Amino acid sequence: MAEVNFMEHVVEKYSDMMIRIAYQNLKNQSDAQDCVQDVLLKLMNLQKDFESFEHVKAWLIRATVNRCRDYLRTFWTKKRAALTEDHPELMPEEQGVIEEVWKLPVKYRNVIYLYYYEDYTIAKIAQILEMNPATVNTQLQRARLLLKDILLEGSSEDGQEYLQECSE
Repeated sequence: MAEVNFMEHVVEKYSDMMIRIAYQNLKNQSDAQDCVQDVLLKLMNLQKDFESFEHVKAWLIRATVNRCRDYLRTFWTKKRAALTEDHPELMPEEQGVIEEVWKLPVKYRNVIYLYYYEDYTIAKIAQILEMNPATVNTQLQRARLLLKDILLEGSSEDGQEYLQECSE
């Protein structure tokens, strides 16, 4: 019974955050929901004691990012055509910004999301994503420069070259 209450609490408290992380990685609501479901099933079957709910949250973020990466590597994902999708959960003013954020490489999208939407510090992001804090800081700075260029100049040629260089 305690496990049921734990899972209910996790789903209630963190599922929206997980959906947003998966959605900004996968750009598709259905795929994001599938990803979150996979992560929650993994958590249910996991035989691990967490120190706190903050530890659970960090594990969920990391597991969601990893599951999205795995999903994007699948044959099915690489060989299908993307459908245009309306984003009903986004406000109209957020729609344009999120589309510009999607032009960033995935590694930058995750750092931007965790920093600006989840209010994590660079040190905490580094811990969650198992990266060096200097790397997170560099990625955050590069993402800001790319976004600035994309938003102010509408994806200039310099921005496109930099974007291509960063994604390699």
